[in-house]
Amino acid sequence: MSHLLSKKKLSENSTMTQNITPESANWQYVGFEAHILKKGESLTVEAGSNEICVVLLYGHADASTKDNTWSNIGDRASVFDQKAPFAVYAPAGDQITYKALMDIELAVCKAPGKTNYPARLIRPEDCQFETRGVGSNVRHVCNVLFGNLAADSLLVCEVITPSGNWSSYPPHKHDQDAAPAETQLEETYYHRIDPPQGFVLQRVYTDDRSLDETMAVEDGDVVMVPEGYHPVGVPHGYQSYYLNVMAGPSRNWIFHNDKDHEWIIERDKKTA
Repeated sequence: MSHLLSKKKLSENSTMTQNITPESANWQYVGFEAHILKKGESLTVEAGSNEICVVLLYGHADASTKDNTWSNIGDRASVFDQKAPFAVYAPAGDQITYKALMDIELAVCKAPGKTNYPARLIRPEDCQFETRGVGSNVRHVCNVLFGNLAADSLLVCEVITPSGNWSSYPPHKHDQDAAPAETQLEETYYHRIDPPQGFVLQRVYTDDRSLDETMAVEDGDVVMVPEGYHPVGVPHGYQSYYLNVMAGPSRNWIFHNDKDHEWIIERDKKTA
């Protein structure tokens, strides 16, 4: 199995199904966890030296930080509901607690932080939708904590890719700290699939092919992208959801397309 692929883990003694740390991923910035809570269960995430954004993927919950409380948040039964999520952001030194009012799933996004921005509830109306691509390259993006809202390091978005389509395509990368041409950002992909018995394919590769991994990714798996291009293909009959977490030396998403496939963009502009 590829070292870039983290399989979903289920345990009767833990709510956690994924746990990606800078140490386990052998990188510097991004941390990610996924948790499934049953009704009545609670989860507290300590920020420590990180800033954190905990996304309520589905269900209803009460949420709080050290100085704030929000009751009965949530408006999705599934990540495939075509609705933006609720999320809670907290700076370094704070904490976030969720109490499940029904069965819920949480995505915990972490990156180095300071105290430049206060804890806050991110509501669906604070998120930003956009559709990218044409034809079989169409995918639907929801920016949760991206250009729509400020943070120290974190970039968080959701993407739904329809059946038979490609996403993060044409292939692009962001592994060089060379603004304004490109920025260096580590990235995790948390994958969900509908129906859940399906799979998607994700390739991670560099120009010199010193890294070249193609993975069959199942529901609940995480793909880590330390460098290189990272397209996703969705088989016929299934639709794909993934939540991206990115962070690096600067909070700026500037990517570079694979020159071998960039011609597709120009062709699509002419035929649009």
